[in-house]
Amino acid sequence: MSSRAPTIRDVAEHAGVSKSLVSLVLRGSDQVSREKREAVLRAARELGYRPNAAARSLSERRTRTVGVLVNDLRNPWYAELLDGLNSVLHTAGLRMLLADARLNRRAGHDLPGPFLDLGVDGVIVVGTLPDPAALDAVAAHLPSVVAGAREPVPDGVDVVAGDDERGARLVTEHLIGLGHRRIAHLAGYGAVGALRRRGYETTMGEHGLTGEVRVEPCDLTEEGGHRAAVRLLARPDRPTAVLAANDIAAVGALSAAADLGLTVPGDVSVTGYDNTGVARLRHLWLTTVDHAGHEMGRLAARCLLDRLADAGGAGGLRLTEPTLQVRGTTGPAAPPRPHWVRG
Repeated sequence: MSSRAPTIRDVAEHAGVSKSLVSLVLRGSDQVSREKREAVLRAARELGYRPNAAARSLSERRTRTVGVLVNDLRNPWYAELLDGLNSVLHTAGLRMLLADARLNRRAGHDLPGPFLDLGVDGVIVVGTLPDPAALDAVAAHLPSVVAGAREPVPDGVDVVAGDDERGARLVTEHLIGLGHRRIAHLAGYGAVGALRRRGYETTMGEHGLTGEVRVEPCDLTEEGGHRAAVRLLARPDRPTAVLAANDIAAVGALSAAADLGLTVPGDVSVTGYDNTGVARLRHLWLTTVDHAGHEMGRLAARCLLDRLADAGGAGGLRLTEPTLQVRGTTGPAAPPRPHWVRG
């Protein structure tokens, strides 16, 4: 048996088609009939043919790779977005190259540099980068899309995000509808954090509860959520509900309530944001806002594919619609404790 690796010519002969048609199939062209495509793919499988990616990159002047720069891979919500992103890119014959901005920053690495060195076809930035100049540098050279952030972007960059202000309004309305008045907010940072805070504050004001607004800054980690919630829940006038800016901070708030001997939702209701897999764990069963992370990823991938097909034009903003997921951590506000007066 020959040890020679099968070539595109071998695949064409085995499938009974031309070399040019095999090339079209391997490039994912839609100009090939279903029958011919299946015949070529079947022949490639039977022969064990694998395309020479380096040679194809040289001939097409493309690497068929997309750089994905994630703000912090420890955030479980990004996994949902990346899954949606990859489903579209994979179908289009593109591969993702992942980089963690947090780790690169700690190591002192230039954030966009490796992607430019590797010659990726485009870049998708997931989440809020601490240094906006990093996006400026990459967008000047490559088609770029931002997903899950709302900071200003350079011209020609598309943004796909959730409607964060509306999502915060939904969950605040839910808590007010349960009879809560003292509702506190563990607030995040950046433009997304500001939008969620605005949704909370605006809704409180519309219900005549401006005087009950309590905002506690939080770094969106479990430990940060715990520290911020302890500061709120240890007060004599503690809130009866806590609206956290993400699910991880909400988990910290749940731990804080337990440490202080408070029951959830009997003494205090707790809500998150993002509807991550953590929120859906049965022993947590967290009320939260779902802002369609998987769909956001799919939209971001489609935006980049459009940019790769036609790099010109101004950037646009596309928002996914949030929905409220009511679970076990919210309930009616506890009645005020009686004040005993001696006769």
